[in-house]
Order: sequence, then structure tokens, then C-alpha cells
Amino acid sequence: MRTLAPSMTRSMQRVAEAVAGDPAGCAALTVTGLAELTGTSEATVVRTARLLGYPGYRDLRLALAGLAAQQQSGRAPAVTADIAVDDPIADVVAKLAYDEQQTLADTAAGLDTVQLGAAVAALATARRIDIYGIGASGLVAQDLGQKLLRIGLIAHAHSDPHLAVTNAVQLRSGDVAIAITHSGSTGDVIEPLRTAFDHGATTVAITGRPDGPVSQYADHVLTTSTARESELRPAAMSSRTSQLLVVDCLFTCVTQRTYETAAPALAASYEALAHRHAPRTR
Repeated sequence: MRTLAPSMTRSMQRVAEAVAGDPAGCAALTVTGLAELTGTSEATVVRTARLLGYPGYRDLRLALAGLAAQQQSGRAPAVTADIAVDDPIADVVAKLAYDEQQTLADTAAGLDTVQLGAAVAALATARRIDIYGIGASGLVAQDLGQKLLRIGLIAHAHSDPHLAVTNAVQLRSGDVAIAITHSGSTGDVIEPLRTAFDHGATTVAITGRPDGPVSQYADHVLTTSTARESELRPAAMSSRTSQLLVVDCLFTCVTQRTYETAAPALAASYEALAHRHAPRTR
């Protein structure tokens, strides 16, 4: 709920705050009862449940009842949605692996291949590519930037918001700007993308919130899975995993399109680094 709050309307935030503050009490309420409690409408309650990842209010209500039962039973508190503080290491590994697998499957199922194809076409012929990301998304931006450089494209990843904007003003038609933000509302990423958009560059957003502010300035939107986060897992390992899948799809499809130039460039980059991976001789 903390992660999604910026993308909620004020009325939806009231519903989320009520649910977070008293899961047991809200689990006992009908959709009408929760709407009356929060001074909202039934439609707002249902929209909030869906934004939180549930098909409808009934599913959210069941989840709240389960959470309330766990709290009342005195069981060990959860580190994530599925992992308790006293879980053995083997269980932690298995649960995290399952969560990552689900995230990848959800991202692949929801990825719009038409939007992906359009982004690939723009990247394959781009004069210059700028990529914006902050924090964990900045690591993904760097990954995409170095991948594209190794197949001969002019690509730069920017995690400094000032440098991102000053570079974005140099972009023109024929250039591409990519913003990576899970929340879809990161101002330091939206500002350079908007600048690139205003200067005529083709813009792409990689985000878990396609209805977020970043999409206003994106010609093409690539949606990642809405990852489950928690207080002790705010860096969103699974959200970064879904972003990396989209990045790999972009890179691989661009390599396909530019194979005649990409293959030699990639081979040259491998050759240039080969001596650094060779065993040292005494």
C-alpha cells in the first residue's frame, strides 16, 4: 500500500489507510460497509482492491481475514507476504524463487508485443539512446545501456537527474529516450522523459503502473508485473526482475534486427575483454 499510494486518488488512499490500520475490522465489512466507513463509494473500494492486485473486494477481504487470523494467533511476523522471521533458510530460498518465477511469468503474459515491437524498431535505428532510472531502476538502466553499447549503439544511462535533463534537451527526432520506474511516478525520471518528448525524441516507459504520470510522455509503454513489496523488502527484488526481463527482450529483439552490425560488434567486445578472463600464469 505504501508503494502504490502515490498512484491512488485521495478517496482510494482513505480506503487503503483504513484497511492497513485495521485489517480485522475491515475484513468483517461488506463493500458497502467499507465505503461508508471511509466516506467513499463502493466503486472506489473495488478499484482500490484491484489496484492492490486483487480481482475484486471479496478477494481482498479474504486476504485481510487471513492476515487478521495470523496476527491474532501470535505466529511469527512476516518479513514479506510469504516469509516469516523464523522461516528456515531453505524455505526462504524456495519462496523467493517461486515469487521471482511468478513475477517473470506475469510480466511475460502482460507484455504488449505490439508496443515492444515499436520500441525495438525505434531503438534499432536510433541516432542516440538515453535511459533514465533512479535507485534500483537505475541499476536496470545501466544494464540496458551497457548491453546496447556492446552491439554498437550509442546509449547512455543516467541516474543523476540533473545530467539526465541536460542530456535530454539535446535529443531530437530519430533519438530514443527510455524511462524506467516501477511506480510510474518518479519525478526525477519523468522530468527528463518529458523533456525528450517535447524535443521530438521517441519515448518509452518501462513501468509497473501504465496509468501513472510517466505514461503521459511515453510513445510506447512496456508494463512490468506489479511486484509485492514489504517494509523489509522495499527495494523490490521482484520488480527489478520484471524490469530486467523487459530489458532483455528489448536487447535481444534489437540484436535480431541489427544482426549484421550487432554480431561483429558483440564479437569485438568479447575479444577486447578476453584477456581479462584468461587464467593468470605465474
